[in-house]
This record gives sequence, C-alpha cells and structure tokens, in this order.
Amino acid sequence: MVLHLYDTATRDVREFHPARSGTASMYVCGATVQGIPHIGHVRGALNYDVLRRWLVHSGLDVLMVRNVTDIDDKILTKAADAGRPWWEWAATHERAFENAYTALGCLPPSIAPRATGHVTQMVELMQRLIDKGHAYADGGDVYFAVNSFDGYGALSGQRLDEVQQGETLAEGKRDPRDFTLWKGSKPGEPSWPTPWGSGRPGWHLECSAMATTYLGAEFDIHGGGVDLVFPHHENERAQSNAAGDPFARFWLHNAWVTLSGEKMSKSLGNVVSIPEMLRRYRAVELRYYLIQPHYRSTIEYSDAALSESAQGYRRIEQFLRRVAGTAGEVHIGRLPGEFTASLDDDLGTPQAFAVLHNTVRDGNAALDAADSAKALELAETVRAMTDVLGLDPLSEQWAETGGSNTRALDTLIEGMLAARQQARKDKDFARADAIRDQLTAAGIAVEDTPNGPLWTVRD
Repeated sequence: MVLHLYDTATRDVREFHPARSGTASMYVCGATVQGIPHIGHVRGALNYDVLRRWLVHSGLDVLMVRNVTDIDDKILTKAADAGRPWWEWAATHERAFENAYTALGCLPPSIAPRATGHVTQMVELMQRLIDKGHAYADGGDVYFAVNSFDGYGALSGQRLDEVQQGETLAEGKRDPRDFTLWKGSKPGEPSWPTPWGSGRPGWHLECSAMATTYLGAEFDIHGGGVDLVFPHHENERAQSNAAGDPFARFWLHNAWVTLSGEKMSKSLGNVVSIPEMLRRYRAVELRYYLIQPHYRSTIEYSDAALSESAQGYRRIEQFLRRVAGTAGEVHIGRLPGEFTASLDDDLGTPQAFAVLHNTVRDGNAALDAADSAKALELAETVRAMTDVLGLDPLSEQWAETGGSNTRALDTLIEGMLAARQQARKDKDFARADAIRDQLTAAGIAVEDTPNGPLWTVRD
C-alpha cells in the first residue's frame, strides 16, 4: 500500500508521492518562543516526527524545516513585563522548546530557521507581491490585498465576505480583510530596514519566506496545528501562490490537546508544562501518550489517562526485558503487514498500536508456554514497530531514560505485580493479598483490568 495522507486543502485522503523522486520535503510551523512549552505545543512536533520516521522507513530522504518565530507581539510584551531584552527572552525559551523536543525523542530538523534571520527573503517576497498588484505599502506598513487573490479562503473554507483577520484596524488598510505583511517600527521596538521603512515582519510572511528559502517554490508537506488553518496557513498559501509559488502540495493539521474541553493555551491558564510532566512521568511515556491517538483526533488530557497510557508502555517494556533476560539480545525484526498498512493509511497510529499490543500479548503467552523461540521472534517484531514510532525500550535513548532510581522502582513494582499474579494463579490468596498490602503501604494504587494490573503512584 502507498502512503495516503489527509490534505486539508482538498478535504480528502490522497496518495502521497514526493515532488522529487527519493526525497520528501516538509515544513512544520514551530514555536513562537514566548514561554515554557506545554504538552499542547509538543504534540504536533511528535506527530510530524512520526511522519518523518515513517517516510524515512519508506526509503525517502527527508528534508524537514521547523521554524522558530523569535519576534512577535507576545514576545515583546512578556520580555518587557519581565524587564529582560526581547532577544534574550526569545533565546531562553527557544532553548526550552529544543530541550523538550530532544527529551521526547524528536529527531532534529534539517534546519530550524529563525524569523529574524530571514528579513532579506521577506523583503524580496513583499516586492514580488507589490509588483504583481497583490500588496501595497502605507506609512511604513505593508499589507496583502485579499480581494486581489481569487483563491483566498479555499484552504480554510472561509467566505470572503466573512473574513476577519483578528488584527487591530489600521488607518493604512484599504480593506479590513487585508492582512499585515510588515509592521512599521514603533519607538522602543526592534526593527529592520526595508524600502518601505523600518519595521518588523508580520507573522504570516515569515513562514512563506523560510519555507521556500530551504525547500524551494514547491514542496511536499506543510504541517501545523488545526488552529493555524485560519488565518495563518490561509494567509501563507495566499501570499505564496499570489507571488507565483506553487508552495505546499499537502496541508496536514494535527488536533489539539484539551483540558476540560478547552484548547490548552497560556492565555486560558490551563497548560500542563513539559518540565512539570517530566517530573512525574518518563519522557518516553509522555511520547507514547501523545502519539497513540490519531493525529487528527483531539486528546482530552487527564492525569488518569496519562497514567494508564504509561502503564501501556510499561507492558511493552516489560515484555522486551523478559525476552532479553531469557533469550539474550533482541534484534530489530521486520514489520508486520497490518502495522505497515495502518501507518500508510493517514498515519493510523491507533490501529498500529493495536497491532503492537496484540503482538506483545502473543509474546507473553509464548513466554508463559516456555516457547522462547516464538517469544524472541515476536519480541523482534515489537522492536521493529517501536523503533519506527520512536519508542523502542531497548534503544540507546530509552534504555537509560528516567534515571536509575526510576528504572529500579519500575522494575521492583512490575516484579511484585508479576508475583501477585502468579500467587493468584496458584490460588495462594494470602500471599497475593500480602503483596497488595505492601504496594498500598508504599503508595502504589493497583487496579485490575482485563488487560492486566495497572499501577499508579499516589500523590
């Protein structure tokens, strides 16, 4: 089966073929580095990391650009409130995002360009738009004339008579639907020189300039969160196409992480930061939690759901370590056809994880039946699947994750649970109850489920 991806522009699942044979090109909207990253921020990065890994596994070389918006109204405001230079504020939080991506196992992008480093390319793009009659300058500002581009609204489904850019109404705008490409300088704000006056870039302009700088006028995939469809991606598409660039062949959008039904955002105060999460869970468990649902499905965050998800990962981990302990080294095997078909179908991770867990179940059954050869074969299949997903418990990255104390605690608890299960199987209920009481006294809550016991550490 050939990879199929859902294209927001066509509202359909389409067969993916790269524009250039052997190479896939991706541009992913990265962070506006205004604060500490939360799990809503990193979900998209993880989703596109899985896509990238799958493209590589499919035999493609992948050029991936993930930008950094390091100049923005929010950055300037927060830096000023904190009494810190805007560039230092941006750089500090850029590092926080990069640390989060690395901790969660994201492969580094081919390049992570900053908006402030591409003003020359932005000026060139604005000049092309002005020359073609799609943009105009007024008082140091430059605007895109929405009514000049016939295809405006096609990506998001917006009707032209209903468009609201969410920008402050400016005197120089000829039409309230027009959006800002360049903001004229204000006292005390950073600025760069242009033929139309000093100022700084608008949000939408920077991504078009950076994408085409590194990937060319036409590239394969543009990714981002569903909240970016309008106005950001609609405006990117409009200005790029109006300038004469074919731009993205596929538009992919991941869904939100919500809390109590609301999208996580700093303005709502309902964020769960990555540093906080990593104090409570291993990074690999958080990665597992965020990539298991389909990338276009909303994740309703809860501590209970994350805890249960972490248990799911530990079952995979425990199986592989059991096999490694009895059969020796476990190599990476071949992917099962069902798993491959699932990921080829618009990155169907829920189905792929079902195949993964079914294989773990069969492997544990083989171990229980003392069929070490079968268990080893299935363990190698499990490693192949987790390797593609960036979750391989025996990989160099995750084998050492979480610190020795955490690993020791996990091993101890899993061993006690296994002993409890065996005691119940032997009808030695006194021993089973004694183990349960030991766990309870240690602050470990155990819940028996059809898939085996789940445990959590009580606060």
